[in-house]
Amino acid sequence: MPHNLRQLSLFGAPVELDGEVAADEPLPPSLQVRGQTNLFGAEEPVGSPSRGAASANQPTEAPPSAPRPATRSAAERATALAQLAQEAVGCRRCPLREGARQVVFGEGNPDATLMLVGEGPGAQEDLEGRPFVGRAGQLLDKMLAAIGIAREEVYIANVVKCRPPGNRVPTPTEQDACFPYLQQQIELVQPEIILCLGATAARRLIDPRFSVTRSHGVWYEREGRRVIATFHPAALLRDPGKKRLAWDDLQKVQAVYFGREG
Repeated sequence: MPHNLRQLSLFGAPVELDGEVAADEPLPPSLQVRGQTNLFGAEEPVGSPSRGAASANQPTEAPPSAPRPATRSAAERATALAQLAQEAVGCRRCPLREGARQVVFGEGNPDATLMLVGEGPGAQEDLEGRPFVGRAGQLLDKMLAAIGIAREEVYIANVVKCRPPGNRVPTPTEQDACFPYLQQQIELVQPEIILCLGATAARRLIDPRFSVTRSHGVWYEREGRRVIATFHPAALLRDPGKKRLAWDDLQKVQAVYFGREG
């Protein structure tokens, strides 16, 4: 793993939004339900914090990580991911596939320490069949480079694999239909760190009531993995004033990734 700790100036200049919408606020009424489950199947009742979650006002040191379980080799996991991607191409669990050009399954290092999870494909992603390749994706590449991590080192996926019409936020039903693919991606890659990009990913992987505005940059522990959320790059394109907050979040990821926390 490289130890390049160069810290560039806030990911370069802002660019015009194109592609992912990734709205962070407010919590959709359809998600304000009691007993909705997160990634690992644990119920998170409305009105109580997620288990193991630090509040935004508490210290944000990452908890100790559990040993990475013995898994298949990187080559075997790459093969399994490719097979899963082929299965996703034929998926008709929700109507999104009918309006999408391609299934944007995910890509990256099958042995990645860090996994990034966004909301869903935008227009350019739907065209190319790859996640985060539009203008928000270009900003994401700069964000990673700013903390000394190459895009090729990480694994990148989305909650839904098909572009919602007009780049709208995917509905809970659409998310439910596609979510097993993300679960299997996580199980195959076995990342030690997951960075949620935006509210949709954070509400699926951390807490159904998650607010990026209130709780970005806070470390959570989920089954031995360190999970943290920051603003979606598309949100940073809409509001460049949030870049400073995102930069603080990324420095926390950098410290854990390179073993320099504390």
